[in-house]
Amino acid sequence: MYDFVVVGAGPAGSRFARQAATAGYDVIVFERGDVGLPLACSGHVSEDIWSFTPQGVRSSLLQHEIRGARFHLGGADSRAYPFFRDDPISNVIDRVELDRCLADAARDAGADLRTGHTVTAVTEREDAVEVTVTADGEQRTVQTRMVAGCDGPVSRVRTELGLPEPTERLHGVLGFDTGPDFESFVDVHLVVPTFFAWRIPRGDAGVEYGLAAPPRTDVSQRFESFIEEYGVSVTRTCSGGIPIGPPERVTSHRGFLIGDAAAQTKPFTGGGLVYGMTAADCAARNIDPSDPKSLDAYEKAWRDELARDIRLGSLIRRSYEFPTPIQRAGLRATCGRIGVHMDRPTTLFSPEQLKALFLPGRTPEDQ
Repeated sequence: MYDFVVVGAGPAGSRFARQAATAGYDVIVFERGDVGLPLACSGHVSEDIWSFTPQGVRSSLLQHEIRGARFHLGGADSRAYPFFRDDPISNVIDRVELDRCLADAARDAGADLRTGHTVTAVTEREDAVEVTVTADGEQRTVQTRMVAGCDGPVSRVRTELGLPEPTERLHGVLGFDTGPDFESFVDVHLVVPTFFAWRIPRGDAGVEYGLAAPPRTDVSQRFESFIEEYGVSVTRTCSGGIPIGPPERVTSHRGFLIGDAAAQTKPFTGGGLVYGMTAADCAARNIDPSDPKSLDAYEKAWRDELARDIRLGSLIRRSYEFPTPIQRAGLRATCGRIGVHMDRPTTLFSPEQLKALFLPGRTPEDQ
């Protein structure tokens, strides 16, 4: 019997598998496809990402460094309100290779990671969990003390365990232009219902364009209109769900969710890499597969770590729907040098941000 069956080898699943295997637990990971594919997520991340990766991989994964963001209330030619720092505030990375790197780290730690394995059923018992998996047309059932659902926004594990759904799910679309771009600012356009569109320079790797909105919105048509305003043709596109708003519980008797399956994401950007891997570490530190009561400790730990930033992030997101004159006044009053951390909205009240807000600062053009 395994200590943990992990369903999904995305960043959250691979991170948990690595940490649990390092702690001496018997871990097997099932990934239904190839690790990292198909791509459905942006590669724009905070520099905190490197605290979760093996040493020495930054140079191979890093594509570009970002120093700030320009906010727009219209399309490509609309007025920009820049927010910036002198040093890099975020990174653009090879998102597919990140997943593969984290999966390799899990294997190196002793986890048994198998691709091409689809979990089709999860049955909780009093003393174990039965996980049914299909591979190469054959079906088998494995026994485990605990099951970790790290299988994304449309989580089979969440459904099988009867756990509640996230509050909301957005639909995101990405497209890529291959022309190199070394500009150090991303562009954020508050032009879609309840969310935004973006443009991210990726150095030699080109430019990423994206847009997310509620599924009831014609997301694909809005995306086409957005890239048309920039006058570009993207060479490839991909799409995926973005869960927003963690449910009231992400644990059952012998199962738990991590990452997108638990909607451990930033409500104001939809990103979930650092939040998901932070929760994975909380799970690895607190869950004893022989003791179902330890799941309560995981619930408390990850919420203690992330809940305040998620709540404040939800408040920030509400500003996307403010009337345009109010948005314009707010952007005009606050743009310029910043001291915030892109993953931590609570740093809006940090000494660094207060200093940047109240002391005169130069615009990027003055530097």
